[in-house]
Amino acid sequence: MKFVTYDAGQGPRVGLLEGEQIFDVGFTGDMVAFIEAGAPIARREPVSGARLLAPLRPRSLRDFLAFEGHLKNAMGRLGRPIAPEWYTVPAYYKGLPDTVIGPEEEIPWPAYTERLDHELELAAIIGRRGKDIPKEEAMHYIFGYTIWNDVSARDVQTRELPVNMGPCKAKDWDGSNVLGPCIVTADEIDPGNLRMVVRVNGEVWGEDNSGHMHHTFADMIAYASQAQTLYPGEVFGSGTAAGGSGLELDRWLREGDVVELEIEGIGVLRNRIGKKQQKRGA
Repeated sequence: MKFVTYDAGQGPRVGLLEGEQIFDVGFTGDMVAFIEAGAPIARREPVSGARLLAPLRPRSLRDFLAFEGHLKNAMGRLGRPIAPEWYTVPAYYKGLPDTVIGPEEEIPWPAYTERLDHELELAAIIGRRGKDIPKEEAMHYIFGYTIWNDVSARDVQTRELPVNMGPCKAKDWDGSNVLGPCIVTADEIDPGNLRMVVRVNGEVWGEDNSGHMHHTFADMIAYASQAQTLYPGEVFGSGTAAGGSGLELDRWLREGDVVELEIEGIGVLRNRIGKKQQKRGA
């Protein structure tokens, strides 16, 4: 099943997507509450005039770095080696849920960066509460999958990373995390074999397959849940697929560019890049 959050003029609602048609499922809460309640479907009424929103406002965002191909490409351009620890530790940084926007929304370009970049990621949504989850059981804790465009300010990231605190303003501004267009339930797709493509203005900039992930979602869930409870509605990102960012190609987004991230079985997440904002007082 493909679940969405939509607005048809009466505020956000949970819907079921079949082809191009959205059906209301009769649930009064948001997507996180829907997942937590066990996805009960009371009725299915077709909806007209609906606008897709971000499929959920996550409880939390954790972004991992699972694709060796991306890491080799990116580190090669930065003239830095891959840390040997990367091969053994599925490390992650945390994002801000309030920064999330959805499909077809304009991506804001903050005034403090000159180099805006997209990142093509597969994201898993936690569906069950759990703690100290064994790797062999971890996949049973996933409700479904969506697409994540982890937008980055690359020039700012270059300045921040040597501090060894992780990305900060390179990742955090209103609209810097894009999710959508839907959540596909875990029983519908194989996260270990999905074609992933990024297009800018209709031109293919990169392609990969989720089967190339070095760290699996099971690895991530087992690692993150050590001594910590995971809750329904938390989002785990795969990190960027190989070729999934402009950094790897030395190609950079411009105002007005249309970025399309496509993952097999999920759909296309499409957004336009906004005009660069002006600094206050400029």
